[in-house]
Amino acid sequence: MKFGKEFVSQMVPEWQEAYMNYNSLKSILKDMSKFKAQNESKAPMASTPQGSLKRRLTLYRAFSGLSGKQRHSSSSKNEDEVILIRSEEGEDSEELYKTIFLNPYEDGAERDLVFFRELDFEFNKVNTFYKKIVKEVVDEADELSKQMNILIAFRIKVDKVGFENVDSNENSSSTSLLHNADDGNHGRSHSPHLDVIPEIEMSNESDFNDEDRNNVAQTNSKTSSIEGFRPAPLEILNHVKINVTPETPVSTLKGLLLSSKTDQTFNKKELRKADGQLNTALKEFYQKLRLLKRYSFLNLLAFSKIMKKYDKVSSRNASKDYLKMVDSSYVGSSDEVNRLMERVEHAFIKHFANGNHRKGMNMLRPTAKRERHRITFLLGLFTGCSIALIVALVILIHARGIMDSEGRTTYMENIFPLYSLFGYIVLHMTVYSANVYLWRRFKINYSFIFGFKEGTELGYREVFLLSSGLAVLSLAAVLSNLDMEMDERTKSFSEFTELVPLGLVIVVLLITFCPFNIIYKSSRFFLIKCAFHSICAPLYKINFSDNFLADQLTSQVQAYRSFIFYVCYYFWGDFKTRSNNCIDSDIYKTFYLIVAIIPFWLRFLQCLRRLLLEERDIMHGLNGLKYISTIVAVAMRTSNDFHKGIVWKILAASSSSIATIVNTYWDIVIDWGLLRRNSRNPWLRDKLSVPYKSVYFLAMVCNVILRLAWMQSVLGIKEAPFLHRTALTAIVACLEILRRGIWNFFRLENEHLNNVGKYRAFKSVPLPFNHQDDDDEEEEITDT
Repeated sequence: MKFGKEFVSQMVPEWQEAYMNYNSLKSILKDMSKFKAQNESKAPMASTPQGSLKRRLTLYRAFSGLSGKQRHSSSSKNEDEVILIRSEEGEDSEELYKTIFLNPYEDGAERDLVFFRELDFEFNKVNTFYKKIVKEVVDEADELSKQMNILIAFRIKVDKVGFENVDSNENSSSTSLLHNADDGNHGRSHSPHLDVIPEIEMSNESDFNDEDRNNVAQTNSKTSSIEGFRPAPLEILNHVKINVTPETPVSTLKGLLLSSKTDQTFNKKELRKADGQLNTALKEFYQKLRLLKRYSFLNLLAFSKIMKKYDKVSSRNASKDYLKMVDSSYVGSSDEVNRLMERVEHAFIKHFANGNHRKGMNMLRPTAKRERHRITFLLGLFTGCSIALIVALVILIHARGIMDSEGRTTYMENIFPLYSLFGYIVLHMTVYSANVYLWRRFKINYSFIFGFKEGTELGYREVFLLSSGLAVLSLAAVLSNLDMEMDERTKSFSEFTELVPLGLVIVVLLITFCPFNIIYKSSRFFLIKCAFHSICAPLYKINFSDNFLADQLTSQVQAYRSFIFYVCYYFWGDFKTRSNNCIDSDIYKTFYLIVAIIPFWLRFLQCLRRLLLEERDIMHGLNGLKYISTIVAVAMRTSNDFHKGIVWKILAASSSSIATIVNTYWDIVIDWGLLRRNSRNPWLRDKLSVPYKSVYFLAMVCNVILRLAWMQSVLGIKEAPFLHRTALTAIVACLEILRRGIWNFFRLENEHLNNVGKYRAFKSVPLPFNHQDDDDEEEEITDT
């Protein structure tokens, strides 16, 4: 693989604009190479007089006053010198580098000037961004150090260890991620809280000689003998408040009903929560450091590659001077990230892995997910079996004339709705696998957006494997059901044949809720957790994955109605004779309407919580009104199906039209971020992941057309040639699932591009403790 493609593939997706634009610089070098090739056949121009380079350099220095300001001048008397690099102070006191090309009068030198101007811009961008992120990381390490010290004191208090043991083990129990991390030229001052519990074991032992150790021991003995100079570890807890994060509906209700000023308790339950939160925070912080290290390495490598290409194309030796400047810059010489990584490893292994180095490193650095050949093999096997079963089903229907038989209507009204449930699920999973493939194809970081744990996210092969496996089970059940019904030898076992769909539902539910580590347990439980949070929408903090799943549920209305039909058919109907009176039951009609409204109601509750308790953004209120309009439209259409009349038809048509207009506008403008008239891509948006603009316009048209599928119900189109009423309903439901698949891709693309614009590449992990300094307390007292 060429370096340019490999460079792009290794980028942190959300930081792609902060990386060096390697391809742009490479294109400049290509133009330079073409120009040089065209001039090779021409007569060479007069050579530059000897000594003119030194004269120009002397005049330039006298004019611009560069003496003493160059970071690298190599040898000013060297006649082979090509570039001169100086540093300037930019906005916010940022150090910027500027390259002076010393042969500006040569033929074609304007291309060299353009190249170095672009190169300086890219390097300053990389250097400034890296310095900014490192500063944020160091500040975060400061906060994590305080949190770790509080956690250690918390553990000591819960374990009921006496003060004598605490004083004797001070040096080996505390943690400071920043201890000795600011040695060197780019250091920063310690926070006074980091010295409350001194940290020795976190530092490299090689950094201390015997004299240093004696000094440290003497210092510790002195501080322990001075009363009040250095507080005991447990005294930290007097200035700490535990962050109470509601994790269950009960705890949320308690937080709303009871006073927030509760007594501070330090018990084992709170300790387990704090342990888990800090464990997650340290792992996320370590991943941030790894990505930052990779960012630095890739950019330094890219600058080295591009300068070597420049030397080759221009037949000059400019890379040596420029790369010296790169190596001495902040991005090339700073070592804060490496030191912080070492200290995080030491702290995590000691406090969260019981000193087991291998276990701790496996937790900090989960192994990358490898593509397994058995996945591809099983995928091909199940896909082939599905196609074979479909062919066998078509042949069986035509060979036995089932479409023209007397029991056709009975089968479509009683059995087809049972099996259509699996058809909706299989289609939705297949569409999602296509989404995953396209997200990966266009480098949309879906795993970060959904909050998947590293190494546990399912790829498109795994998702399609599950969908094809369920398709095999469903088609085999349909085929066996038909065969047993038509075969005289098995026709007498009618009860058994009618129970096949119910047995298949039970099997799927058992697999979904299976507690054993089989069939992607982590992904199954993540889905269950998101579904539970969606059902209890007002009582849980809303994440993007919860929002996304609730949106998927709104496109599976017909699946819920099929599930209600299961209950009616097997518990209220006479499944032994393949008959039911569900459609005549008022209770069934009520639940038929309720299950269609529930998904939209859950989304409304999510919007309401975000409006009142979280972001407090008016847009969430407008989004909630959108779902209210959809609820009204669904209720009117369902009532129109049950109560015939021109009034119901007008109400259904008008409410559905309003809901369609509102939902379509929200899909395209808000969720997809399109139809921006003044953007760089007219009527789309400034940034696009898909290089073909026609795809976006086609998606908008398809979204509008597929949203008009409700017209089939309002216009009274109940049957079509060769299609039963239930089959037509199933086709309309499948169209909505396909529309949702289109929406999924562009919704996540817009979310990803928003993250890119804000350089948001890490999850925000809540910390377990709020700590207050004594100085802050004194200020509050004086203010009052």
